[in-house]
Amino acid sequence: MADSEHSSQDRSLEPTAKRLEDARREGQVPRSRYLSHLLILGSGVLGLSLAGSRMAQACRGVLAAGLSFDAAAVSDPGKMGVRLTQLSVDAAWAALPLLAVLAAAAVAAPLLIGGWNFAPRVVAPHFERLDPLAGIQRLFSLRALVELGKVALVAVLLSLVGGSYILDHMGEFATLSLQSLPAAAAQLGSILLAAFVLLAGTLAVAATIDVPYQITRYRSMLRMTVEEVREEQKQSQGDPQIKMRVKKAQREIARKRMMAAVPKADVVVTNPTHFAVALKYLQQRHRAPVVVAKGMGAVAERIREIAAENGVPSLQAPPLARALYRHVEIGAEIPAALYTAVAQVLAYVYQLRRYRDGEAERPQEPGDIPIPPGLDPFEPRATA
Repeated sequence: MADSEHSSQDRSLEPTAKRLEDARREGQVPRSRYLSHLLILGSGVLGLSLAGSRMAQACRGVLAAGLSFDAAAVSDPGKMGVRLTQLSVDAAWAALPLLAVLAAAAVAAPLLIGGWNFAPRVVAPHFERLDPLAGIQRLFSLRALVELGKVALVAVLLSLVGGSYILDHMGEFATLSLQSLPAAAAQLGSILLAAFVLLAGTLAVAATIDVPYQITRYRSMLRMTVEEVREEQKQSQGDPQIKMRVKKAQREIARKRMMAAVPKADVVVTNPTHFAVALKYLQQRHRAPVVVAKGMGAVAERIREIAAENGVPSLQAPPLARALYRHVEIGAEIPAALYTAVAQVLAYVYQLRRYRDGEAERPQEPGDIPIPPGLDPFEPRATA
């Protein structure tokens, strides 16, 4: 019990969209029976006020036809069934407008609060509902007592309103017997129509109170704890810790793939200590040299180590190394603005290869290779 109360007190967060959608699938939507009763009764009053006289004439015609007999009908009992069927059809047609209005109101009533909701899970059999102990607990629960109190209060209110209306119009009821049948029927219809309007007004008061209560109670019932919100986020977006581990594994795989490309590079341009960028140029496949690996700090040091172990030449060109690291992604070709600087690097590398093959003298390592202004991230900005 203490855990339940503590859980109830912790439910301070509004329900999420997923929580509301799950509740709708379970058949849980806000409903107000008094709002539905009001719409149906109001539609009936409106239908009677608009088409009541025509319906009365049609019913009077059906009644007159039912009380009229000719000699053929009396002499042939078999025609009584046909006659009864015809009278039933005529009576149905007479009441059809009012019945259609009431049916439309009954179908449209759920749209006013909660909307239409088809929940197959509610229709499916749930054997746990056959538990008598759980049924008794629901019967004497706080919710059941509140609903019982509301029904009793509205019933008493309707009884008081209806009883007072009848007492106020007792004189009119008494004079009906003194009037002709058409006049008495018209007056009785007016009295009943006014009574229905008064009852509809009473239901409107009840619905005005019940609708906000049902909506507030519904959302309060679906309130969530902080832990439930976190669990929902994990289910919908994934566990943050698992996502971090996945991203870490992906970064590790990408780093290993990058390091595996360093031995095949043509040259590694260094800062010399903070940055390292490995370049590869295949004239048949690339329009310009491609960055196959890059890094800073410990990654840059590892790139230099792998390059040294595999005989890949390294060249110190700090501005160029920083510009390549900042502006070129792995697997992308260098921008046109760096063509001239990288061409000097590749020219040195090709001459170095010829020297290693014994075909030329050892080339002189190029000095500070210039790059266009604005590409070096460490370049001091001009101040006004």
